[in-house]
Amino acid sequence: MPTAEDYPILFSIDSPAQLRQLEQRRLPDLADEIRRFLIEVTSRTGGHLAPGLGTVELTIALHYVFDTPADRLVWDIGHQAYPHKLLTGRRDQFHTIRQYGGLSGFLKRDESGYDTFGAGHASTSISAALGMAVASGLSGASNEVVAVIGDGALTGGMAYEALNNAGDLDANLLVVLNDNEMSISPNVGAISNYLARILSGQAYTSVRSGGRTVLSTLPPSVQRLARRWEEHMKGMVMPGTLFEELGFYYIGPVDGHNLNAVIATLTNMRRMNGPRFLHLITQKGRGFKPAEGDPCIYHGVTPFNPNTGKMEKKKGRTYTHVFSDWLCDMAAQDDKLVGITPAMREGSGLVRFSEDYPARYFDVGIAEQHSLTFAAGLAAEGFKPVVAIYSTFLQRAYDQLIHDIAIQNLDVMLAIDRAGLVGADGETHAGAYDYAYLRCIPGLVVMAPADEAECRDMLYTAYRHAGPASVRYPRGGGPGVKEREAMRELPIGQAQIRRHSSGRGAGGVDIAILAFGSMVAPAEQIGRELDATVVNMRFVKPLDEALVVEMADACSLLVTVEEHVVAGGAGSAVNETLGRHHRSVEVLNLGLPDEHLGHGSQQQQLAGCGLDADGIKRRILSKITAMARHRAPRGRGGQMGGQILSA
Repeated sequence: MPTAEDYPILFSIDSPAQLRQLEQRRLPDLADEIRRFLIEVTSRTGGHLAPGLGTVELTIALHYVFDTPADRLVWDIGHQAYPHKLLTGRRDQFHTIRQYGGLSGFLKRDESGYDTFGAGHASTSISAALGMAVASGLSGASNEVVAVIGDGALTGGMAYEALNNAGDLDANLLVVLNDNEMSISPNVGAISNYLARILSGQAYTSVRSGGRTVLSTLPPSVQRLARRWEEHMKGMVMPGTLFEELGFYYIGPVDGHNLNAVIATLTNMRRMNGPRFLHLITQKGRGFKPAEGDPCIYHGVTPFNPNTGKMEKKKGRTYTHVFSDWLCDMAAQDDKLVGITPAMREGSGLVRFSEDYPARYFDVGIAEQHSLTFAAGLAAEGFKPVVAIYSTFLQRAYDQLIHDIAIQNLDVMLAIDRAGLVGADGETHAGAYDYAYLRCIPGLVVMAPADEAECRDMLYTAYRHAGPASVRYPRGGGPGVKEREAMRELPIGQAQIRRHSSGRGAGGVDIAILAFGSMVAPAEQIGRELDATVVNMRFVKPLDEALVVEMADACSLLVTVEEHVVAGGAGSAVNETLGRHHRSVEVLNLGLPDEHLGHGSQQQQLAGCGLDADGIKRRILSKITAMARHRAPRGRGGQMGGQILSA
């Protein structure tokens, strides 16, 4: 464990107020300690490493210059905010980050008063900060509001919507762009930092404001000419014309690792009013050679050797690997296939495809809405787009899915990764809602594979289907069923009975377990233990209604189980089917509870929800006990007044 002996300055700081008591000359040493601390701890726990290493000086400068938490600091997602956690009283708990019951890997309002806004999806910081700035003005407060956004998040359309609105409102807001995609170019050095200090200084801003006053007395044609001249001159030496046009006072680019320059610039900008934009150039992975060399790989890490950077290898074949191989195999067969991702090439398994088929690979940035309508445009011209997207990110493009794809019945395929619980990323990244928001869309096929081999077949089935179709699969691996090289097209809407009951069910109750996707494997285990019929439902839409009715007529208890919220989910689809066909049977709906689930391992999350094999079995037995108390169980094929119980 880290000690005060190893990190004397860092361990002397329990709040930003204590940080502000330090002499400025000691801050570079603090930055070195924070980097060493981050590397030491995340080498054991895993987590997001490279982003935080790049924001150490920026974080110190922000808390040094601004009176946090009275001054609001809004980070865009939490990857870059690990140093922020260290300086805001969470140093001693940092070894628990992303672990069950420990610190979140993102920012959370209920974790710290310094986390003014929580987010796990990108591009939200400017909107939230603008709301806070307007609220401050309406309440007569004088606190500052700062939004910190990365260049990746700035590819999201929501960021530009907020910038456009902020400039129009003339809000008292500072936006800091943490630009870590480019190396520090020649114009980012002593001269550039000097210019930044001058341009943000009182003398320059006074002259500029005075100039505007003088210009206001001149004829409009002269005013326009003078403003165009000013914009032209500034545009020759800095890339801020766009932000100036949006109504922001732009400063930069500034070396984000030069603490003195950043502090001086922030100090001057704090004295200004209105919308301000500070452009910092930083290096992702700064201070750790392996991360500097490959910041993408070290963005999120498993435990690693802090001396060499060598990470523990993830064991086993994942569903993402299955998709990656299928996509390349399918692309070899059909030159109309194009692959699209909203900035998740590695996570969604498109690395190999991007290398083998670069002309047909499109990373559109953090722009989920655009990714779907872009796919719709390709489909309208006869191509077959495959959009690889996380379940949690697909939520951001819901209108486009309905309006631009489904209504027009365009041939777009969705490969939905990270469906269900996702472990350490917690509630912001859980794919807990896609059954509900997908199955209500007319004409959309929704599939969930039980294993790796079935996933490959479903991907092929979705691709062959004429119209919008989706395959949703979980994070990590499945039961380990090896895929066949040959691809097989499955009958749309047809479930599969995996196990037939012998008629000697637990407690004398004939049970049918209707399992969806990742829940088929534990359902088969429970089926053997309780002598239950087990159905791999395969399709959430269209549901195999004939088989559902058959099971209702043959069994005393139907159990639906899904790694998804119960409300509106696959179990709800079964309930609706029973209602339409006038079947009365005891039903137990098992799924995720009606709450936001915290982070931890996937196994811990499933156990906490009662969706591991033991939990499912326990709840089925509890239901059977309750049935016995209320009425005698009927035999196979009999009729009985029933109820639906969700859990």
